[in-house]
Amino acid sequence: MVSASFATLGRHWKQLVGVMLAVQGICLLVMALLAGIAGAAVYDHIEPVFDPPYGQTPSAEHLTPFLVAAVTLFVLLLAVGLLGMAMLTALCPAILREAVRGRPTTFRAMWRTALRRTPAVLGALALTGLIAGAPVLVALAVWIPLMIASTSGDDPSPGALLLLPVFMLLALPVTVWLGTRLSLAPAAAVMEEAGPVTALRRSAALVKGQWWRIFGISLVGSMIGMSIAYMIQIPFQFIGMFGMLPLMAEGSGGAAPSAGMVIGLVFAFLCVLVGGGVSQMFQIGYTQLFNNLLYLDQRIRRENLASAILAETAAATPGTGPAATPTPTADAPSDARPTPRPEPETVPQPDPRPNGQADD
Repeated sequence: MVSASFATLGRHWKQLVGVMLAVQGICLLVMALLAGIAGAAVYDHIEPVFDPPYGQTPSAEHLTPFLVAAVTLFVLLLAVGLLGMAMLTALCPAILREAVRGRPTTFRAMWRTALRRTPAVLGALALTGLIAGAPVLVALAVWIPLMIASTSGDDPSPGALLLLPVFMLLALPVTVWLGTRLSLAPAAAVMEEAGPVTALRRSAALVKGQWWRIFGISLVGSMIGMSIAYMIQIPFQFIGMFGMLPLMAEGSGGAAPSAGMVIGLVFAFLCVLVGGGVSQMFQIGYTQLFNNLLYLDQRIRRENLASAILAETAAATPGTGPAATPTPTADAPSDARPTPRPEPETVPQPDPRPNGQADD
């Protein structure tokens, strides 16, 4: 599983990185546009909220529009982030579906497939989050009223605060079990072109009876992806830190920030930003490829998918499949036979016997 994930990543990294950069670039542009619109809408309320007159609190006239804009912006940014993550999640199964059949992949084809299957993947991810997170939400729904009731009296009881870890210890194992049971739903939504509910059912059927194996392999893949992503990020952080050392020594005397210090801060910020972007792309790509290979492994074990892929590949290859038998048409009688193919013309060979010599 590990070697196959690295091999797939090495063969198709151009298409993977290309689509990822396009998706992240579009998401960043949309987020920046939304943030600019929200900032322009409440520009006149920012100063009264963050810098009110001495001894006064921000008035509702300025605070309410600012809070409404902040909540709206948060919801919109969250929606854009989820859409981008859903498209990246749909990308890896699309690449793997063509890779297992030996078909070439292109940026345009992968972009279209990922974009077309994004709604189904988004629905599968949303349903998985709701179903797997339900035990935690139930635990919080039970604990919050108890906490409010215990703090309403004159002598609040610390027992309600201690109930939260107990509830979480009961809820988290169920959440992990449900999340693992439904972890193969995005791959089913792309490779089988299934809807969100059908993808969840397929994932539950494939994981049934092998939960511990799926959980262990998925955990190993996630740990490998996070470790390598962190190792990728470290050099960028060191480069940015070493670039700032001379500038930090220059500003230790208490002087005003110079142009060199500003350049050093921008350079360090760019190093951290690039390192974080590269590490995030690797972690997402590797982890998703690993999980999708696990989906294929389960289908090969349970549904003999390997033989079906080999048969499909052989049938699609010219000259490897059996000759098609013509079917009768309305213009021909039902007992019509196919026209026999002419025999290939043979080239006469010279007689190796001496002239005039005949067979006995």
